[in-house]
Amino acid sequence: MDLTQALQAVILGLVEGLTEFLPVSSTGHLILVGGLLGFNDDKGKAFEMVIQAGAMFALCWEYRERLVSVLRGLGSDVIAQRFLMNLVAAFIPAAVLGLAFGSKIKSYLFHAVPVAVALIVGGLVILWVERRERVERIDNVDAMTWRDALRIGFAQAVALIPGVSRSGATIIGGMLFGLSRRAATEFSFFLAVPTLLAAGLYDLYKHRDLLSSSDLSLFGIGTVTAFISAFICIRWLLRYVTTHNFRVFAWYRIVFGLLILLTSYSGLIHW
Repeated sequence: MDLTQALQAVILGLVEGLTEFLPVSSTGHLILVGGLLGFNDDKGKAFEMVIQAGAMFALCWEYRERLVSVLRGLGSDVIAQRFLMNLVAAFIPAAVLGLAFGSKIKSYLFHAVPVAVALIVGGLVILWVERRERVERIDNVDAMTWRDALRIGFAQAVALIPGVSRSGATIIGGMLFGLSRRAATEFSFFLAVPTLLAAGLYDLYKHRDLLSSSDLSLFGIGTVTAFISAFICIRWLLRYVTTHNFRVFAWYRIVFGLLILLTSYSGLIHW
């Protein structure tokens, strides 16, 4: 691994960590930045999926007490059992649809223009949700039913389209389905654990023939960078949602998406 590769790993690790839990699409940003860095071949795509583990570990560390409590209570605690059932219910739609259509989605939509369009449309949806009146039925993830979780799971499945944003789909979907802003954000965080773990392991297995022991340092740098930046982002976002809405992210998505389309069609930047 040379200095250029190490720098690429750091940049992509920062992009992953800073965007994974914000409603701006980490996959979309990684596709764009990876393309600009020339690190968008099959090994680069596998790298992008694997470093998501860094963001997941940051989340597990932030919620380590809650996760340990759930594991300890699975045998007798009804709340812990319901929490796990909700995660399973929410995970299933994206897992099934991802296995069925993942390859086609990557072939046709993992490009700059589809990402830009999804960013813009997603931004408009966020603005619409923030402006409409909502009735908050649920202010804590422990009050969710499996039906609430399954609805959020189908919302997460929409994020198989790059640029939509997994966290954006689950948070905004949760708000539409009656969760408070903080409850929707926290459930989105918890749902990220099985989702990112499954996606990372699947891609690692799928591209195992492209990897070698010499890649360990590259993957390690990206994963550690993603862990640190994601941990900072999680702490910040939990404070942010207590007093702010998501409109700033919506406008960021719209402006960034339009900028991508403009530079792409003008030939100024070859994404």
